[in-house]
Amino acid sequence: MSVPARDQESNPFEAMLSRFRVAAEKLGLEDGLFEILSRPDTEITVSIPVQLDSGGYQVFTGYRVQHNRAMGPAKGGIRFAPDVNIDEVRALAAWMTWKCAVVHVPFGGGKGGVICDPSKLSQREIEALTRRYTAALCDFIGPEQDVPAPDIGTNEQIMAWIMDTYSMHHGRTVTSCVTGKPLGLGGSLGRVAATGRGLMTILKVAAERFEIPLNNSKALVQGFGNVGGTAAQLLHEMGIKVVSVSDIHTAVYNENGLDIPALLEHTKATRSLVGAPNCDEVPRESQLELPCDFLIPAATENQINSKNAGRIQAKLIIEGANGPTTDNADRILEERGIHCVPDILANAGGVTVSYFEWVQDRLGYFWSEDLVNERQDEIMIRAFGEVADMAEKNNTNLRIGAYMLGIERVAHYTRLRGLYA
Repeated sequence: MSVPARDQESNPFEAMLSRFRVAAEKLGLEDGLFEILSRPDTEITVSIPVQLDSGGYQVFTGYRVQHNRAMGPAKGGIRFAPDVNIDEVRALAAWMTWKCAVVHVPFGGGKGGVICDPSKLSQREIEALTRRYTAALCDFIGPEQDVPAPDIGTNEQIMAWIMDTYSMHHGRTVTSCVTGKPLGLGGSLGRVAATGRGLMTILKVAAERFEIPLNNSKALVQGFGNVGGTAAQLLHEMGIKVVSVSDIHTAVYNENGLDIPALLEHTKATRSLVGAPNCDEVPRESQLELPCDFLIPAATENQINSKNAGRIQAKLIIEGANGPTTDNADRILEERGIHCVPDILANAGGVTVSYFEWVQDRLGYFWSEDLVNERQDEIMIRAFGEVADMAEKNNTNLRIGAYMLGIERVAHYTRLRGLYA
């Protein structure tokens, strides 16, 4: 598939393809399978007319990409953001394919997005947008086709509207058509904290593997939303000093460690880190270059790139966001001996517990939070060991090791299924 002319380093789909090519070559993947696995199965673009509170109308553009379904229904979030574009959605769908394969849950990769700014829309307008978008996709999503979930700009309320709209179109309640729902509508205990909790599980096993001591260590978290905030809280509880966190407004720093519970209370009250107590504000653009042992980028794509990778001081990077490190930056980090646990492994705790939610909905029987956490830890720890072993065996970094593991599994199931003709 051709990629539109633009800055190749910042193009997420091209970044995915670059890693895919390296991993496929190391695996000796057949040319035909290379062509199949490098392309999305289905791309859907929809127009979403919404009547605004002012009485006027606005037509939004929405996407849903289903990258691959060899292992099961497509799975992936929906983001509402002004900078959503088709290359981003393609890349995120492909990353979900490899992510699901790495943790070996029976899903393929999907992703959706709507070009909008939720902060400028009322609750009624967001509901109307969500329901019209869902109605347009009703023939393409569902428990055995494609199971959406929350992402940037969306939440459990929006998932509830998706579930209700889908159910109305099918004449029955279908809780398993979407995950990340409120508990009373078929959501799972442990889902909200799942991605952040998974990051901490991976951090601990990766630190042990690479002999990086946790005692007296320092961590830096970019992003202070659901993923970053949960990760920072769990790091704090582990006794690791979190010296810096950031949000879309500012970054804060305290070399002796931030009071994370106080910062969470501050942001709950003010919706921003601006004016947070007992810390200094620092430029967001230089936050990632502050001294630390562990760096968790949990914001958006392309945050670690060729411009700043040479100044990163962390010993270990655990990717909480999707695509936070560019291909060029990967090479720089590897040359400098900085280990990076890639997104398709590190933040897979979210899709793992989404899988648990889907299973519980289909069974109509729900698990305790302890059982959810126990099963999540088991899957994440096993997946890290398999990725690290793959990387070591093939003398490559963890990212290519993860891609190799994911591609190998999807290729295997594609061969078993064969091609319908």
